[in-house]
Amino acid sequence: MRQPIESTTLTPLQRSLLNDYQQGLPLSATPFADMAEQLGVSEQQVCDTLAQLQQQGAISRVGPVFRTHSIGASTLAAMAVEPAQLEAVAAIVSGFDEVNHNYEREHALNLWFVATAPDAQHLARTLRQIEQRSGHEVIALPMLEDYHIDLGFELQWT
Repeated sequence: MRQPIESTTLTPLQRSLLNDYQQGLPLSATPFADMAEQLGVSEQQVCDTLAQLQQQGAISRVGPVFRTHSIGASTLAAMAVEPAQLEAVAAIVSGFDEVNHNYEREHALNLWFVATAPDAQHLARTLRQIEQRSGHEVIALPMLEDYHIDLGFELQWT
């Protein structure tokens, strides 16, 4: 598992990218150039810094979040994985383009992830492939009712 990143080691640019762009990414053909202009740095600096943050595990991806089922099909899914295999199985799960993110939970079902696909058939096929490659059953937990929770929050730096 990756070591947590200390907030004291983050540069001002890293802090701005992590905090200021949780929401409201410029909706344009050149969002990274627009961010760079707002921050007073080059587009390359923005891209390099985001890549570095991703490599360090501070962020998993940069991109839009669409309302569930407005585009394609998606589901929350869970797996019961032996602790010694958790990291390896999580890597298999993360290797699928359809998987947005995965995370560990303290429960018998200890590996959870969200998968999105163009349609329900593609989604079902992806879940079966994850089962085959990982050797673990995938339990699909489709959303029954939609609630909007704003996950953006002001980061506190120590």
